[in-house]
Formats: sequence, structure tokens, C-alpha cells
Amino acid sequence: MSPTTDVHAHLLVPAAEALVADEPALAAARATEARAAGPASARVNREQIGALGPALTDRDLRLAAMDAAGTEVQLVSPMPIHHTWAGRDLAARYAATVNDGVAAHCAGAPERLVGLGTAPLQHPDLAVEVLRAAVAAGLRGVEIGTFVAGPDGVRRELDDPALAPFWAAAAELEAIVFVHPWGCTLGERLDVGYLSNSVGNPVETTVALSRLVATDALPEGVRVLAAHGGGFFPYGSARQDHAWHARPGDRVAPAPPSRALRRLWFDALVHTPEALRHLVAVAGADRVAIGTDYPFDMGVTDPLDRLAAAGLDPAEAELVRAGSAAALLAPARPPIRST
Repeated sequence: MSPTTDVHAHLLVPAAEALVADEPALAAARATEARAAGPASARVNREQIGALGPALTDRDLRLAAMDAAGTEVQLVSPMPIHHTWAGRDLAARYAATVNDGVAAHCAGAPERLVGLGTAPLQHPDLAVEVLRAAVAAGLRGVEIGTFVAGPDGVRRELDDPALAPFWAAAAELEAIVFVHPWGCTLGERLDVGYLSNSVGNPVETTVALSRLVATDALPEGVRVLAAHGGGFFPYGSARQDHAWHARPGDRVAPAPPSRALRRLWFDALVHTPEALRHLVAVAGADRVAIGTDYPFDMGVTDPLDRLAAAGLDPAEAELVRAGSAAALLAPARPPIRST
């Protein structure tokens, strides 16, 4: 029987964050985030990060939490702060430190922990190099944000043509690319009631996935995993399909957007049985896997109870519990090296 697998959990690498701690651009980025979150949420965010430090770094605490949740394998991704404002040299050092830290953390329990690294998308050629190095070092892929706020101050989307080589390399390597938001471009419109996260995060993922699909930017075979159930994309794809049919002059993608649901993977972190049933109905149980968002407060500690509450067909429930993740994590082919 395949192991119960959690595909959404985070690790903090303190050595990497120390590299950027004194950078003026970091202070500016944090100030922007605080304004977008609003004073109350910004204060709670700071308190939470302080309290979660051990859970984000201690392997024994992670394994104990997995045991309590009933999960046997966990896909460990970095804190989703990729510091895309960093220049090339700092970005290279930061990515290497994060990726080494994730690899070392997972090496302490290799039968239970599988690692994802980071890649500096603000420097597309470097991102390809880092992705290749990460996979060669034993990581299963990388986590990325939903947009790139580069050191030149220009925001770039994930479907930017400059990132085509990154997506091509990910497909070639069969690497997982975990799309996880950090920050929202709606800014201070969401500065009350933690809307910056509860609304902002799914909005960001929705926009990122929708652009990748609408522009046909994803090469065949790429393994994209979307956080938080893919945001609102699986629930609003019918309207995008209508637009695709009604406005042929606007089409770029060769098929209606909902077809892409069968090419992506999604975590099951959607909070209600009804939402999980819908996600499975539109994407397929073989494209949905348990995700806890360990150890954050927007995550869950009872993923198996929530899966049972959805009342899925037993075969579908088994895919969400284990089968989908097993396919996603299946060993990649060795990298194709130039001669």
C-alpha cells in the first residue's frame, strides 16, 4: 500500500534568511507586506513566525506532527519567501543555502521526507542552473511564487517568455514545480480580517495558473503542483471556458482552460467536504493529494478526517490519500546532459 503523503509543508532555513537579513530591499519588501496585511494581521504574523520557529526547523517535531496527523511521507518545501528582489550573486547564494538546508533536513529521515528547493526566477538563466543542480542533488523539484518582483522593480508573470527555458527544463527533468503564493498584488485592498491571506493567496494562485493556461506556457509533461487547492481556478474555470468558446479571437491556448485541470496537481487544502468533492470532480482524484500547510494556522492537523468527511468513492479517497502523490513524486528520469 502506498504511504499516506502530505504534499504541502514548510521548512525555514535560518542560514539562508541570515544572508538577506541586512539588505535594504528586504526591509522595503517587509514594509510593503505589512501595509498590505494591515496592522492587526501584520502583528499576528510576526507573533506567529516567532512562535513557530521550532516547528519550522526541528525535524523531530515535524515527524511527531506527521505521526499525529497520520501521514507517513511529507513533501517539504521552503518557506515561500523567495526574495526575488535579490541581485544575481545574492540570489545564487540564497538559493544554494536554502536548497542545501532542505536537503540536509530531509536526509535525516529519507524514508519519510522528500525535499523541494527554490529557484531565483528573477534571473531566468540562473533559475535553470539552480533547478538542475537541485534535482541532481536529490531534491524533487522547486517551489516558486505566483509572480516575480525582480531587482529592476518590474513585476513579471510566470508565463513571461523569459521563463520558457525554466519550464522546459522542469519538463525535461520531470521536476515538481510547486506554485505557492507569498504576498498579494491587491495590496491594501485586503488589509482587514486577514483577507491578505484568506482571499489574497487563492487570488494569486488563480491568476498565476490562469495565465499559464491561457497563454499555453506549460510544456507537456511538466509537473505543476498548486497550493491551497489551486486557489479559485478549479471553481471558476467554467467561466473561463465560456470566454474561450465565446471569443475565439482572444484564444491562445488550443483547448478550453478546464482541460488543464487534468494536467496539474492540487493539494486538498480546501477546508470543507463540499469544496474537496468539487475539486475531485473537476480535476480527478488522481490529481488531488493531501496537504496540511504544516505548521501554519491556515493549515490543518487532521487531513485524514477531512478526507473521510468528504465521502468520496473509496477508490477516489485512496488516490487522494496516497496514489496521486505517489505519481507526482515518482522518480524522475536522469537529467539529459549536453555532450
